[in-house]
Amino acid sequence: MSISLDSAFTLVRCQFEPHGQAILAIFNHAILHTLSLYEYQPRSLHDIRLWFDFKAKAGFPVLGLVNDQGQLLGFASYGPFRPQAAFVHTIEHSIYMRPDQQGKGLGNILLQAIIDEASRQQFHSMVAAIDSTNTASIALHQKFGFQHTGTIHQAAYKFEHWLDLVFYQLLLPSAELAT
Repeated sequence: MSISLDSAFTLVRCQFEPHGQAILAIFNHAILHTLSLYEYQPRSLHDIRLWFDFKAKAGFPVLGLVNDQGQLLGFASYGPFRPQAAFVHTIEHSIYMRPDQQGKGLGNILLQAIIDEASRQQFHSMVAAIDSTNTASIALHQKFGFQHTGTIHQAAYKFEHWLDLVFYQLLLPSAELAT
């Protein structure tokens, strides 16, 4: 998959070899400087290889936006919401941008692409877990019709603060399930 969006960006299916280092840098910046990931330790390139391997085996996409120079500007993916079989139709997604690309509207492109892919794969429900202070991500999800479905207060502790985690959900158009 490689869709040219305009002269400046192309939507691609990310692979480890060309995109692993850039994804590692984006993840690690988020871990070390933001509340987008409730993690303390940076990831390794080996972690990213395992992450790509899991996504490929499970059939979960990693979609990215690259510029004309082939640089990854941001990416989106999804995976299982919970491991139990009854949750097989619900996925949890994430979108991460390179710090210098935030606020440019690229998240809109990636969120639409990941919604389209999840619908194509006939998932029923898409969930976003967002730090309650991330108003930009909350606004983005609301723009696409995601509804607030709950808050876990003081769910995590990072940067010497208790953090509230909010959940937003979108029901996707999908085929009827056999009962």
